[in-house]
Amino acid sequence: MSCADPKAPAGEEKKSSWPELVGKSIEDAREVILKDMPEVDIEVHPTDSVVSADWRSNRVRILVDTVATTPHIG
Repeated sequence: MSCADPKAPAGEEKKSSWPELVGKSIEDAREVILKDMPEVDIEVHPTDSVVSADWRSNRVRILVDTVATTPHIG
């Protein structure tokens, strides 16, 4: 799968995916994506979440599947 948007103007590759962010923190991923596309809306969901099937050019979904810190009451 290509990371560049085929509809981007000649000489300007607009990214459509960020495989280099796999394994990075949500904060790091958000920072990189917003640097590439400041106008995008970022959504964070658990991997097994049910999400809408509609396609939006201004939305990026980050899917996570691990617990990063110890859950605790408080």
